[in-house]
Amino acid sequence: MKSTFKSTFILFTIGALLLSSFNLSKTTIHAEENTSVKDLIIFQNVPEVVMETDVDQIQLSALHVYEDGHFEEVTEELTWHSKNKNVATVDENGVVTFTGQDGRSFITVTDGEYSDEIAVHHKHATNQIMKQEGERYNVIDQAMEGMTLQEKIGQMLMPDFRTYDGEDVTEMLPEIERLIKEYHLGGIILFRENVVTTEQTARLVAAYQEASEKYGLLMAIDQEGGIVTRLQSGTDMPGNMALGATRSPEMTENVGRVIGEELEALGINMNLAPVLDVNNNPDNPVIGVRSFGESPELVSELGIAYTKGLQSTGVAATAKHFPGHGDTDVDSHLGLPEVPHDKDRLLEVELYPFQQAMDAGIDAIMTAHVTFPKIDDTKVTSQKDGTEISLPATLSYKVLTELMREEMGYNGVIITDALNMAAIADHFGSVDAVIRAVNAGTDVILMPIGLEEVADGLLEAVETGEITEARIEESVKRILTLKVERGIIKAENAKPIDKVVANAEQVVGSQAHKQVEAEAANRSITLVKNEDVLPLQVSPEEKIVVIANTYANSLYDSIQAHHQNTELITASGPLSEEQMEFLEEEAHAVIIGSYTYNVSGRSPSSPQMQMVNQVIDNMNIPVIGVGIRNPYDLMAYPEIDAYLAQYGFREASFQATASTLFGKNNPTGLLPVTIPDQDGEILFEFGYGLSY
Repeated sequence: MKSTFKSTFILFTIGALLLSSFNLSKTTIHAEENTSVKDLIIFQNVPEVVMETDVDQIQLSALHVYEDGHFEEVTEELTWHSKNKNVATVDENGVVTFTGQDGRSFITVTDGEYSDEIAVHHKHATNQIMKQEGERYNVIDQAMEGMTLQEKIGQMLMPDFRTYDGEDVTEMLPEIERLIKEYHLGGIILFRENVVTTEQTARLVAAYQEASEKYGLLMAIDQEGGIVTRLQSGTDMPGNMALGATRSPEMTENVGRVIGEELEALGINMNLAPVLDVNNNPDNPVIGVRSFGESPELVSELGIAYTKGLQSTGVAATAKHFPGHGDTDVDSHLGLPEVPHDKDRLLEVELYPFQQAMDAGIDAIMTAHVTFPKIDDTKVTSQKDGTEISLPATLSYKVLTELMREEMGYNGVIITDALNMAAIADHFGSVDAVIRAVNAGTDVILMPIGLEEVADGLLEAVETGEITEARIEESVKRILTLKVERGIIKAENAKPIDKVVANAEQVVGSQAHKQVEAEAANRSITLVKNEDVLPLQVSPEEKIVVIANTYANSLYDSIQAHHQNTELITASGPLSEEQMEFLEEEAHAVIIGSYTYNVSGRSPSSPQMQMVNQVIDNMNIPVIGVGIRNPYDLMAYPEIDAYLAQYGFREASFQATASTLFGKNNPTGLLPVTIPDQDGEILFEFGYGLSY
């Protein structure tokens, strides 16, 4: 890495005519910054700040605005005052409490040199806040006027520091702190390697924010729930398809709220969730149970509920993967998928949940590395092999600007999916991909390949006119607006880390959150088939045998907790003659857990499915299947006596399955997808589900 950005952005020549051709905006010329305070304002007076109305208490906060336009939260050496304490009082921390008496008061704050006020009003049992107006409150515009071009570009960059020099990054490193400052980074994405314990995570996130120069960092993570769960110490909520099986917006909102509360307590302010892809292709290898289901209406309803719960905690939500990754059979981490449908079909299915989420006020939308030739038929030459390929949505102006911005009316933040994925990295150079993404309409560049190369490449692209500075500024304004709306503000005096840690340890993985997790898991379990063998009726002397390979111990432990006389056979293929004899002689019932995530895994010819059918064909005792992850597993062994879908491999789902097997949880889940047979005919339809 170079130790600094380029020290000069515009090459001056002797010729006056050539010199006049450059646009020497003040944002592209280095100047010594004046970082002295020029004003104090109440944060809630900023136009972009949305406040909850008609509440009995309001937490006000204050910002120092500096000569260079940047702003920071200030908490120390402030004096708050209410001009009419009969209407409302305010304490030393800016907490306003309405008394219930009609009238108006002005709440003032001062740091001894600068001051500001905001009006509060109570009438007819309704509390209101009335912002002050004026240029001093347009902090985003002022900030952008004072930003250098490098600072603007930095706001758009969101790299990961999953590892550094081959080691997992679990604490701030001097090298990473230098990169944050050198490239004026606007965000960081965290991965499971980075978030090991609650205390460690809280300290790491606080250190990242402390390292940011002027503007708070977007600290992002993929905490979807289910199979995509990053926090190692958090509550492992069931995933979207499990929530789809519950058919409950209320349950889904609670799950979103719990996830948000845990992230917020840790200082993580952006969740790259929910997935709003409509999983109408059983062969999809990358979405699957990450989707709420195959119905656009169900995906919309539950996606909006999840978003409402998440954003209620102050954490930004991100709908993904626009325009829709559901009807694909290629993993974009590995290749370049295509969705061949025309716009009318896309509007009815793939785009429908995204439009609903936009209308409901979602903070951000992530793009898909998927081609949509009926939307954008642009062909480009692959750098991988020189072949002609369609332009992926992530890099498409027609998709991101013409479709998303202009036709669908979306004004929020657009973030790319990870640019190091093969669908992009294989076919486009790292700088070329980023330039294309920015010109297409992207605001946040996620996980670019080569931070220095990309930052310098964007700078050069603006200098040469390949990207206009106005295009950069559009994105920066949206990013700063999101940060202001979500209170992501650099603090002059950070909250004591010990207090942050203590609060996080109370919130993350709390008993109340575990109860929501258990309820969601219990309500998601779907009994798809039952030939009068469930719930299990076994005496203590009768043996149950569990057969599984992937997550075998989790399935076994959950069942053994209900019935001690349980044994485990770990097998990834057909059983031996000795194992079959053991089942015939000892087993009263067999529970088989299958685990698949792709077409070959659930093929009847796969070793796992040969084993399941071997047991079904040769046993005269109940054989019960559990689809650990994929509800489509039943396609491979439709003759089984009973089958439950649990949609994920987190412990709460195994416990819910075991409770259901023994009749302690009455299954109420309904299939969020249609299960076809091997010929494509319907085996079990969408919405099907049995109970006891």
